[in-house]
Amino acid sequence: MAKKYIDVMDTTFRDGFQSVFGGRVLMEDFFPAVEAAKKAGITHFEFGGGARFQSLFFYLNENAFDMMDRFREIVGPEANLQTLARGVNTVMLDTGSSELIDLHAKMFAKHGTTTIRNFDALNDVENLKYSAECIKRHGLKHEVVVTMMDLPPGCEGAHDVPFYERILREILDSGIPYDSIAFKDASGTSNPNKVYETIKMARKLVGDDVHLRLHTHETAGVSVACYLAALDAGVDGIDMAASPVSGGTSQPDILTMLHATKGMNYDLGGLELEDILEYEEVLQDCLEDYFIPPEATQVSPLIPFSPMPGGALTANTQMMRDNGILDRYPDVIKAMREVVEKGGYGTSVTPVSQFYFQQALNNVMQGPWKAIAPGYGKMVLGYFGRTPVEPDPEIVKLASEKLGLEPTTKTALELANEDPTKSLDYWKKKLEEEGIETTEENIFIAAACGEKGITFLKGEAEVNVRKKSTMKDDCKGEVSMAGTYTVVVDGQKYSVQVAEGDANIQVTEVNGETTADSQPAAASGNETEIKALLPGNVWKIVANPGQSVNEGDVIMILESMKMEIDVVAPRGGVVKSINVATNDKVVEGQTVAVLG
Repeated sequence: MAKKYIDVMDTTFRDGFQSVFGGRVLMEDFFPAVEAAKKAGITHFEFGGGARFQSLFFYLNENAFDMMDRFREIVGPEANLQTLARGVNTVMLDTGSSELIDLHAKMFAKHGTTTIRNFDALNDVENLKYSAECIKRHGLKHEVVVTMMDLPPGCEGAHDVPFYERILREILDSGIPYDSIAFKDASGTSNPNKVYETIKMARKLVGDDVHLRLHTHETAGVSVACYLAALDAGVDGIDMAASPVSGGTSQPDILTMLHATKGMNYDLGGLELEDILEYEEVLQDCLEDYFIPPEATQVSPLIPFSPMPGGALTANTQMMRDNGILDRYPDVIKAMREVVEKGGYGTSVTPVSQFYFQQALNNVMQGPWKAIAPGYGKMVLGYFGRTPVEPDPEIVKLASEKLGLEPTTKTALELANEDPTKSLDYWKKKLEEEGIETTEENIFIAAACGEKGITFLKGEAEVNVRKKSTMKDDCKGEVSMAGTYTVVVDGQKYSVQVAEGDANIQVTEVNGETTADSQPAAASGNETEIKALLPGNVWKIVANPGQSVNEGDVIMILESMKMEIDVVAPRGGVVKSINVATNDKVVEGQTVAVLG
């Protein structure tokens, strides 16, 4: 009897890079490995989308559309090139308007995409409808997704087989057009028995002709067992990656799965061990100089208790490493459990996984529920759609108070369409003001990436890639202090620029400015120092020296760990000094202002 053919998607160049390097791999460095993968017989690739879209503009000074075009040239016209989209978010930082969602599909179709895998982290089917229409309208294949994870112990009400059956029935009943169905577990926490029962349920519901896929990660150590369970239950496709970006926080290795299915009645993509060995050798050479964070290669038995997806885990630990707070990572993971329990059980996958992490980080660094991360708060208030279960009412009340927002029952798309900053005209005007050509690609880049997209389009983006040849013992925990700081000496502000190296420090006076009443930075008497609770950069200074403020008023806003952190007045008083300048790097505990 002929073996059952199982379609294999190679996730190396999207999810693999995201899960291990936070997406930061330069195209010229990895294109030889794409050639090798093609030579090995791989015809189905995940090649873009998700966080790998923004990372090129943010960290690599590369245009994602150019990368996609080059990738298509290498693999040829017949390859199935797949991207990842987040429903009404597509690949943007926030919910997109109808215009931007349609432009996403149009641009990705133009730049080599065959299939878009389309998911919603809340499993709110309403968030999938319009994006699916756009994907099909522009001639692309649509892979609709049910997102999965296991809940922390003691939690119930979602993420079991009946829950997934309800979501799948909603998708089928909604009339959403699709070409295949995927079950996506970004945290790799679903247990093998649940995977088996879920795929069996889905197969019974949709029949034998619908292509069913499973996507998971090795983060919790059960990915191979889950894939074997899915194969036994009748799945048609699975996702794998190639070493050194396989296993750990990524997908299981292609070689591992070929070995695991030896003697079984499955043909994994027609792939042969020796061909994959040659491909992986090329990939190893391509990535030899890239720093692989230790946590990217590890399996964590704690992840099922605090589900954190591989793609977000390493991106977050790298940011914590950059900011010198990696020692707090275990505390943040532990704090995630309560955040998930009280947040309504949205699946831990982007963007919800980032909301969970940001809130857990707040709870660790600032005290439990002292501050609400904007994304997490808006999620429990309903601004991104309906959560699987009702969030904790006390957290909803707290989020409403902290963010100054009322709960909403409007759909995410309705809210986005009401926002003038999410229109094509708004972003076209922004480009015109900057003297940037208003191509559709540029409009989408700006809308998807915000100010960092504008920075890229102006030619001012910088490359921030972690290569061993240019790093200074980051893997040993040493923290670079390079950056721009503002110090105040006897009431006079000075800009201090610290470069890499031992003695390259430049000090300049800041426009002859002095602080109010020439007060020194340190507080004395009835003065109060306001300190940074997290390391980061000064994004915006709101208050000025001499200004009266009330308790809770925002003094300045820091950008830290992909969050905007309000620095607020702990009491009423007069701002005596602002001790930093916009774009300064600050460390935890640094005095940023003094209140009199």
